Amino acid sequence: MRAEAQSLVDEIKQSMSLLRRHLDWDVSVLRLEELNAQAEDPNLWNNAEAAQKLMRERTQLDNAINGFRRLERELDDAITLVELGEVEGDEDTINEGLASLRALREEVAKRELESLLSGEADGNDCYVEINAGAGGTEAQDWANILRRMYLRWCDAHGYKTEILEESDGEEAGIKSVTIKVTGHNAYGWLKTESGVHRLVRISPYDSSARRHTSFSSVWVYPVVDDNIEIEVNEGDCRIDTYRASGAGGQHVNRTESAVRITHIPTGIVVQCQSERSQHQNRAHCWNMLRARLYERELQIREAASQAEQDAKTENGWGHQIRSYVLQPYQMVKDLRTNVETSDTGGVLDGDLDQFMAASLASRIQGYADTLNS
Repeated sequence: MRAEAQSLVDEIKQSMSLLRRHLDWDVSVLRLEELNAQAEDPNLWNNAEAAQKLMRERTQLDNAINGFRRLERELDDAITLVELGEVEGDEDTINEGLASLRALREEVAKRELESLLSGEADGNDCYVEINAGAGGTEAQDWANILRRMYLRWCDAHGYKTEILEESDGEEAGIKSVTIKVTGHNAYGWLKTESGVHRLVRISPYDSSARRHTSFSSVWVYPVVDDNIEIEVNEGDCRIDTYRASGAGGQHVNRTESAVRITHIPTGIVVQCQSERSQHQNRAHCWNMLRARLYERELQIREAASQAEQDAKTENGWGHQIRSYVLQPYQMVKDLRTNVETSDTGGVLDGDLDQFMAASLASRIQGYADTLNS
């Protein structure tokens, strides 16, 4: 086998060996067999909550195990393709095999990284909050661009999204938005996006075509599972109702269906206007508040997350995690990992995987260094 193909095969096999170890293969296979047996019990759904929890675990294990087996088959197929091409002297077949190996290397690396999403809430759904910083219309337009970017990323990765609250800007863009993202490991991937995002561009709202710098903050926190107990004292909360804005017909303007809850001890504010019913919006708000309080506790317990919390103290200079420069040159750079790309259009269209992967890998390495020190 030619050198490039052999190098790719060796790299893939090494990553798959690590992936197998992370999956704790023998234990996981036995556990899946147990779950499959329990799923066939006709009395399983007598306890719906326990049944749903079992089925979620079963689905995740099944996806991980069968996904690994599929990777093994695809590796064998790619090796066979390269070897067949070499025997027959067919460069097209060899190149096809090499292309398969390169794609497989990327997928294995991603799965290896994903297997390390073992934080307490990494597998949960999450909320993504975006808030425009100081700067009026320019900052509000930037917040709207970020909104579109994250919705595009979610769509590309098969995550379901729901806009729970959105406050329009005076002239353009948005002041804030809260998006619920549903799907396995949604919080694990998106949590690395929390922080201040900085945009440099020629402002479309400046008649003199001057360069402007804008800031918006992104805040990601996990949806709290029903089996996680978070006590919220209603006496510590202020509940306000108001008329929702945006789409929704005349009903939106006639009734105070939108709800805002302020948790006075922590200053946490959550709001929702996605439902026509004030009762439903209130229920969403309580869930969001529980999630925010839970995420706050996670940050207190995880020393590695404390730096992130400190970085959110100001939506402006000196606190950004990533810069998006469109003028005088094209560059997106993550200031935590130094990962950068000149494909600004691709990033703003939702191509964020390289930044998320690098930030996640950096966090994991940080945890490992802390444990080993």
